[in-house]
Amino acid sequence: HTTVRFLKKTGTEHWWLERHLKDPFVKATKRQHYRCRSAFKLLEIDDKLHILRPGLSVLDCGAAPGAWSQVAVERVNALGTDPAVPTGFVLGVDLLRISPLEGAVFLSEADVADPSTLRTIQSLLPAEKVDVILSDVAPNATGIKELDHEKLINLCLGLLNLSRSILKPKGTMLCKFWDGHESRLLQNRLKEQFQDVRTIKPQASRKDSAESYYLARLYKGK
Repeated sequence: HTTVRFLKKTGTEHWWLERHLKDPFVKATKRQHYRCRSAFKLLEIDDKLHILRPGLSVLDCGAAPGAWSQVAVERVNALGTDPAVPTGFVLGVDLLRISPLEGAVFLSEADVADPSTLRTIQSLLPAEKVDVILSDVAPNATGIKELDHEKLINLCLGLLNLSRSILKPKGTMLCKFWDGHESRLLQNRLKEQFQDVRTIKPQASRKDSAESYYLARLYKGK
């Protein structure tokens, strides 16, 4: 049994490594100096739908290792590299440690669902509220598909509650979810609070992955 399990595991690891090395987005990640391939998911979404613009303030939830924050810094002109357009602001939060990134402020080892973290976020934001909430967050996977799905939906619902405190009127929320029976619940909750809600599956999301994104725009809150 040990030998069979070892061979199966080795075969799986070999397949994963081979796929990873052939992945064009992995190659582009190294070439363009992004921290991980997920940067290309946000780049693709933003190229099509223009959710990040110079001068906007952004909260990146589940930011580690910082690839989405890298994209946000570029797109909102957080470094002020283009003096002809407004300068934006990027704040990233994660339970994990995030290496520093020029142009972004990071709250490492912080739980975005904790009330004390919310107070810290508000104290760091230029106007206590943001224009865009990004979430590529994922819970620690159990390997049980439905349980992992429910955990991620609950995380997204928590961020939706957070938006009541920190998202500006007409603001935007982009959140990852894994397909399952609770997806419609999250979609309906988003539709209650946003005028425009759509589902997106970027090309950079692997075809065999259950992940998609809800893009919710024009927040109805005050």
